[in-house]
Amino acid sequence: MTPTILKDGPFRLFFFSREEQRIHVHVAHPDGEAKFWLTPTVALATSVGLSDRQLHDAQALVEKHVEEIDDVWHRYFGR
Repeated sequence: MTPTILKDGPFRLFFFSREEQRIHVHVAHPDGEAKFWLTPTVALATSVGLSDRQLHDAQALVEKHVEEIDDVWHRYFGR
């Protein structure tokens, strides 16, 4: 299961329900995908197929919505 947190333009922010426990978010784009850690600060974990500009935009989107992502994560996983 992959709960979607939000969609913004070509980006979709989501997480897998049965992945690792460290808080993170995946950002899908038609050209590829990236994974960002949220703690201790927003940081790129991995990426495939995205340009530097797309990664920059994806990270900016994660940073803009970091509190919302954190809230959805904790409500979903009950932690």
